Parts: sequence; structure tokens; C-alpha cells
Amino acid sequence: MTPHAWLLLGLYLLVLLLLAKPLGVYLAAVVEGRAAWAARVGGHIEAGIYRLCGVHPADGMGWLSYGLALLLFNGLGLLATYTLQRLQLWLPLNPQQLGNVSPDSAFNTAISFVSNTNWQGYGGETTMSYLTQMLALTVQNFLSAATGIVVAVALMRGFARHSVREIGNAWVDLTRITLYVLLPLAVVVAVLLVGQGVIQNLSPYQEATTVQATVYDAPKLDATGQPVKDVQGNPVTAAVTLPTQTLAMGPVASQEAIKMLGTNGGGFFNANSAHPYENPTPLTNLLEMLAILLIPAALCHTFGRLVGDARQGWAVLAAMTVLFVVAAMAVMSFEQQGNPTFAALGVDQAAGNLEGKELRFGSADSALFAAVTTAASCGAVNAMHDSFTPLGGMVPLVLMQLGEVVFGGVGSGLYGMLVFAIMAVFISGLMIGRTPEYLGKKIEVYEMKMMAIAILVTPLLVLSGTAVAVMTTSGRAGILNPGAHGFSEVLYAFTSAANNNGSAFAGLSANTPFYNVLLGIAMWLGRFGIIVPVLAMAGSLAAKKRLGETSGSLPTHGPLFVTLLIGTVLLVGLLNYVPALALGPVIEHLLLWAGR
Repeated sequence: MTPHAWLLLGLYLLVLLLLAKPLGVYLAAVVEGRAAWAARVGGHIEAGIYRLCGVHPADGMGWLSYGLALLLFNGLGLLATYTLQRLQLWLPLNPQQLGNVSPDSAFNTAISFVSNTNWQGYGGETTMSYLTQMLALTVQNFLSAATGIVVAVALMRGFARHSVREIGNAWVDLTRITLYVLLPLAVVVAVLLVGQGVIQNLSPYQEATTVQATVYDAPKLDATGQPVKDVQGNPVTAAVTLPTQTLAMGPVASQEAIKMLGTNGGGFFNANSAHPYENPTPLTNLLEMLAILLIPAALCHTFGRLVGDARQGWAVLAAMTVLFVVAAMAVMSFEQQGNPTFAALGVDQAAGNLEGKELRFGSADSALFAAVTTAASCGAVNAMHDSFTPLGGMVPLVLMQLGEVVFGGVGSGLYGMLVFAIMAVFISGLMIGRTPEYLGKKIEVYEMKMMAIAILVTPLLVLSGTAVAVMTTSGRAGILNPGAHGFSEVLYAFTSAANNNGSAFAGLSANTPFYNVLLGIAMWLGRFGIIVPVLAMAGSLAAKKRLGETSGSLPTHGPLFVTLLIGTVLLVGLLNYVPALALGPVIEHLLLWAGR
């Protein structure tokens, strides 16, 4: 790693960890109803929402009612997002008169944004109207993020409470998280982004005269608009000079802010965070990376506050940070080594592997961004992951395959890591011959069954989906790169979908009915196939009595437990994928470096 890479990583971690604690304390106050100043500002709005929706905030919910409320809430969001896409041609705020989105693409996109995946098989500026971007996609960026956070909060309450059936009120939790946490943070980040040059308008697309005209060959057309062909039947082309360029406009900053804060990742533009209107400067690049992991890191402190032991939050945060630092160092190092194929051609690679990188940021900044966005369930990218070196591209893949728990998505990362923590205490219990306990709650058969479902859902979806894609004609039709790299692209797509990340290698032609439907199913099951068993665990744990700590209890806040938790994540989370990784990036690396 270069001195710049070390400095960048150190600065990033320092600022992130400094900001995480105060936000975590504030989050705890919000979910416990103790955020007095926030209530003074938004209390009337909150009360009005309850009256409008017929919600009784004092009523608690069991885990089943809580889960059904979230399913209903997200199901209605899915329907609304799908409908807006299918009708956008006839709706306002569509200055470019963009057509209605096709049924399969609208289905995929609706599930994608509702499930906090934000996988994009479309080009944002050429497909979605301003109204769709704002009312469908940006709104779901808020609501899907809130869904993840409230599930994590419900699991925290399961550990904190005892001998009760209620784990909170889903409607109250969703309202408070959106109104008092996500909305204010998004406004602050959006203003900072606008100040750095991210656009925010409703203007029609602009025609700009370029410094140098673009000259290219285009097919000649006859009077009827049909291509002209020569006597051999080949298309006839003519040189075309284009002195202007169309610049897409739109309300970008408002979507960009919650895209990052909510670990959503869906870009307003097809180029995502490599686009200068989304990410114009190195400062915005750092700000966006900080926004991605800010809430996931803060929730660790919230966890410590709610369970009454701040050390528990620090232990989880330490495990996440260690895994993240190792991954970030790995991907930055692999990309700094460059590509041996270019080296053989005499290309200077002192700056590392620059293929597919945004040159405003370079190798180190793009590699760190890749680690951040895949450590979280955020699909934002500022470089083409498809152009990373084989092992450099494997790091983001592995970060997702660990279950998106290395910080992870807002809420989903923490409840995923707590599932692994339950597994860790179960393993330790087997080692010493004791019934496993975590935070004073005995881990029994029911919790282990729910934990097994939560851990096995995503590997099943990833591996079965990849197998179906490479075995069927429709699946193979989207693979443009033969061999190991093409397999990696398919594996990455299903890993991203099932783990609700949303980033892509992008060398796969995935905007087809086959991939839109299959990936959509993977995204929905990957989201709610974990949420339901996690809520079931929360309800079971809340009903248990709290056990007193004894000399035989495993301390779950020290270095030993952090090490055990990291080992559990690596062993259980990654072991399912080792054969698939060997068929993809590992083989590609060996082939690439074989002739060196």
C-alpha cells in the first residue's frame, strides 16, 4: 500500500469512529422516546401521522404482529414503486418524456428498492423520470433503510427485555427513525453535497457545446428511415460531427444523500458515484464513504446502550472494524499491484491498476470505496468492479458473502452480526459443555433453528441462483466474458442480490426477463427470509427470564469473544462459498499470473 492509501484509510476510520458514538447515543434516545429536542421539533408531525394512520403508539406488538406490519408496509411500497414506473410517461415531472418501464424491469427495480438492494439493470438518466426518481426510488431509500433499522432495534429489545411478549410498535419505530434520524441526516448531507457541486434541480436536460466536436461513423438512412446498404448488403455509413453533448439534470443531491446514509446505493445516473454530478470532488468521495458506514457503526453503540452494557456494543464494533480493515487493506494492495498483462506491454502502473477507475480518485480511493460499499449493503460504486484484478474483485465479493455483517446495511448489518454472535456463544457452549447464554438469555433449540434459517437463506439463494443461470440458455446468454471471469460475474450478481447489496461487476447483461425475475426473487427472499427469523428470535428472547452471570458464563465483551466472533463469521459465513470462489476469481488469478 502507498503512503496515500495508508493516510486515506487511517483518516477515514478516525472520522467514522469519532462520529459513530454520538449518533449511536442519539439513536438510542430516539427509539426509547427520550429525544426531547427532536420531539419538540417534530412531535406534532409524529402525532399527526399516528392520527392519520389510526396508530396507537402505546400499543406494543409481539414479533408476529411486528413482522406482519413490516411485510404489509413493504408490500404496499412494492406496489406503489411498480405502479409509478409503469405509468411515468403520463405523469408530471418528466421533461424528457421518458417512456414507461417494462414490466420485468419495473418488477425487479421495485423489489430492489423496497428490499434496500438498489440493484439497477437500467440507466437512471435514460429510464426514470424525475417523479419516479423522487416519489418511488428516493422515498423507498428512506423507508427500506428505516425497515432495516427497526428490525435491529426489535432484536436489541429482545435482549434488553425479559418476561414480556412485546418487542415494540413497528409503526412508531418506522415513524421515529424516518422523521428524527434519516430525514435530518439526509438534509445535512444533501446540503454539503450541493455545496461541493452535486446538482439539485428539475430542469430539462441541457445541450452544451463541447470544446472539441465528436466525429463518428453512423449508418446512413433512406427517406423512410431504413438503413442504406451497399450491393453486398453491408450497411453504408457516413461521418457525423457532433458539436454538442446532452447533459442530464435532475434532483440528484437529495437522492444521493439518502442513497449513502441508508446504504441503498441506487445511483441517479447510470455511472453512479463515478458521475461528476453525483460525486464531483475528493471531498464528496470521502463524505459519501463516511455516510455509508455512519449509521451501521453508530448502531453498535445504540446496541450497547439499549442492553445496558456499552462494552457489548464496543465488542461488536471491534469485530466489524477488524474485518473491514483487513478487507480494505487487501483490496487496496491488490489494485496497487497492477495488471501483469499491462506490465508485459510496458504500461507504467506506478499508480496501480487504473482500468475501470475514475481517474479523479485513482486506485486507492476507488479500492477503499469498493470495500466500504460492499462491507455495507450499499450498491454505490465509483469504479467498475468488473475491471478490478481477480483478487481485488474477490474482496468485495467475499465481503458480501460474509452476510453483509462487516458493518453491513443500516440495521441489517447489526442484526446479522448478532445472529453470528449467537452462533459464537453456541459454539463456545459446546466447547465447555454448558448451555449457551448471551446477554443473560439462554440460547435454546428455537433460537438455534431461527439462527440456522437466517444464516442459510442467502447461501442457498446465491448458489442455487448461480447454478440455474449457468445451466440455462437464458442465463448463459447474458454472459459476455467467457471462462472464469464470466462465472465470477454471475456469482457476483446473485451474491449482490441475495445479500441486498446492489453493486455489480456490470459485465453481465442482466436487464433481461430471466435475470430481472430471478434476481428479483433472490432480493425479496434474501431480505425477508432473514428478517422474519430474526424477529422470531427477538420475540423468543424478550419472553425469557434474564439469568444472572456466573463463574461459568462466557464474557461477551472482551478480546476473546471478539476473536471468537470473527472466527465464526469467517468459518460459517464464508465456508459455503469456497468452491464457487475457486471456480471464479481464484482460477482467473492463477491464469492471469501464470505467464508472468
